[in-house]
Amino acid sequence: MSQADKAQSFADLHRKGDPVILFNIWDAGSAKAVADAGAKALATGSWSVAGAQGYGDGEALPLDMLEMIVKRITATSDLPLSVDFEGAYAAGPSGVGRNIARMIAAGAVGVNFEDQKVGGEGLYPVAKQAERISAARAAAEDAGLPFFINARTDIFLKDRDVANHPRLIDEALARAKAYAEAGASGIFMPGLKSPELIRSAAEEIALPLNILIMPEVPAPQELAALGVARISYGPGPWRDMMAWVTEQAAGIYRDI
Repeated sequence: MSQADKAQSFADLHRKGDPVILFNIWDAGSAKAVADAGAKALATGSWSVAGAQGYGDGEALPLDMLEMIVKRITATSDLPLSVDFEGAYAAGPSGVGRNIARMIAAGAVGVNFEDQKVGGEGLYPVAKQAERISAARAAAEDAGLPFFINARTDIFLKDRDVANHPRLIDEALARAKAYAEAGASGIFMPGLKSPELIRSAAEEIALPLNILIMPEVPAPQELAALGVARISYGPGPWRDMMAWVTEQAAGIYRDI
């Protein structure tokens, strides 16, 4: 299957009410394990990929190393791969476009692209983030791919008090509309937990809605019923695996 075919296949998996489930991976080995378990597509988690190499999250992992990992994953599995690309390792549109092109060349068929200022404070203004998304879309068009740009807004992660989320939803929806017009393929709202707000967002947003599994978020079956089209597990699988390794090793060393 060509990369363009994989990109289209990945896009087609995003269906409201019948979401694609992404049990996020961090290297070629975890990619093979998740593929063998029956996944229809693969997606990295930035925290997981960085942590597996001894780095912190927030683009601390060198871009060259991320590119190498993406190449290894796509060489290991024929499944479509989306890369959690944080802020695309660039602030300006030209840098965004250049780095998106690198992920495409490495074999990715999509990215998560967030609107928080990585290494800075707050979120990019809507117009600025829209320019960045447009640059990513232009890079995809240059490559001739129906590349899936999962535009992430960090509004709900920046304010984790769920009591404040009803007053933030209008801004989140406004960002979603602007990002869609700029060329996004889907909208990612990590940190959104309320079933009522998730349903409202899924109904208001024309693009597929992505929700992150975390404490107090509805179960996948309920998210599907709410109209969600993509469900991500983020760094959870990697954290659970590292906790298991630590527990197993601690038991061994205690018994010595």
